[in-house]
Amino acid sequence: MEAENELMAVRLEKLKELREEGIDPYGGRFARTHTTAQVRLNFEELEGREASLAGRIMAIRGHGKASFVDLQDRDGRLQLYIRIDNVGAELYGFFRKLDIGDIIGVKGRVFRTHRGEISLEVRDLVLLCKSLRPLPEKWHGLKDVDLRYRQRYLDLIVNPEVKDVFITRAKILRAIRSFLDARGFLEVETPSMHAIPGGAAARPFITHHNALDIDLYLRIALELHLKRLLVGGLEKVYEMGRVFRNEGISTKHNPEFTMIELYQAYADYEDMMHLLEEMVAYVAAEALGRTTVTYQGEEINLTPPWPRLTMFAAIEKYTGVDFSRLNEEEARRAAMELGVELEPGLDWGKIINEVFEAKVEPHLIQPTFILDYPVAISPLAKRKKDNPELTYRFEAFIAGRELANAFSELNDPLDQRRRFEEQMAARAAGDEEAHMLDEDFLRALEYGMPPAGGMGIGIDRLVMILTDSPSIRDVILFPTMRPKEE
Repeated sequence: MEAENELMAVRLEKLKELREEGIDPYGGRFARTHTTAQVRLNFEELEGREASLAGRIMAIRGHGKASFVDLQDRDGRLQLYIRIDNVGAELYGFFRKLDIGDIIGVKGRVFRTHRGEISLEVRDLVLLCKSLRPLPEKWHGLKDVDLRYRQRYLDLIVNPEVKDVFITRAKILRAIRSFLDARGFLEVETPSMHAIPGGAAARPFITHHNALDIDLYLRIALELHLKRLLVGGLEKVYEMGRVFRNEGISTKHNPEFTMIELYQAYADYEDMMHLLEEMVAYVAAEALGRTTVTYQGEEINLTPPWPRLTMFAAIEKYTGVDFSRLNEEEARRAAMELGVELEPGLDWGKIINEVFEAKVEPHLIQPTFILDYPVAISPLAKRKKDNPELTYRFEAFIAGRELANAFSELNDPLDQRRRFEEQMAARAAGDEEAHMLDEDFLRALEYGMPPAGGMGIGIDRLVMILTDSPSIRDVILFPTMRPKEE
């Protein structure tokens, strides 16, 4: 820290000198004609011609009357060649006062050096922003993961692969929208603050509206407002947006994350399966140019069709126990024998889910649909006709983690009310993640919602898989962090 302060003191002195010389160290507009990538890609056309570039100085080499500079912009780096004979003694002297990290604009001639390096021979140079803090040393870099997440701006400067992740993320979002728009879905926006949090089993964040003097909840899901739109006649809708859950932080969880929810009238969870596998393959092809990816050393094939297993069949496959034949007490005993830790008071459905998460999820590396979840953990899904204890629900798993959750949507208002009441009883008994009863949503169902398929997809987890990122914090530009005292 002391060394950094000394370097900053030197730069502050340079800043003072620049201003005394009448030079604006924080310049304005600069008309660049090309990016570094455009110069590289179009070199044959541009060789010998003039080009203007702007970016950050990342390295300076050379002494005396000529120097080489690595200039970095969003697309990459390009070498600059600056010689006193080309720019004159005054401008070259000014250049010699610049530091690594400064942002400059340059004009010059595109050429290739004797060593074959595509470069720009500088004829003019202007300072656009004086950097007061030194960048991390090249070979030591920014290795502190905690610091990388806290100072993402610095991470993006010194670790080019990080920039690539977020450029790919933008391509993924664009491809998802393109896929759904082409199939007649309408993108909509619904409130981020709810009077009643619903649509998921999660603890909400609470805020207060001063003018109305009411508490509001940051949304934990998009579901209930989108289903209201099905009632209103918007038959195919989706929303991509931020969702907020007051939960723990891990490599798979961030309190603020991005998801997409979509709903299609006159469809069911079978339609959602086809839609999901086709969409993920399409998005991978659009963003990466392929449908096979490597995630943390595992090759994953995203090409449809994906395998399907019922939840009970999957549990039996990986534990040897058929939980569908067990009552609540037997299921609890079997779970404990398998080494699954259970909190007191869990009902049959939640016991099944705990066993599944502990013993099955880690094995689901290739894309897999898990079907037919218990009603107790699926309060918004339609019951199966042949087994009313189960629902028409699936979750899709890739790389051992949930990617998507979908239902044949429950549109029976009386059954929905009963399930909300059961959830409220669980909430009164201490389950802070149980659903609240939403009278307005029930009112909407009473007007009539068409049979529908609905699905929620974790955008951050999809980006993790397609960019081979081990942590959700690697794909969120500014993840939630505990404040650090300065």
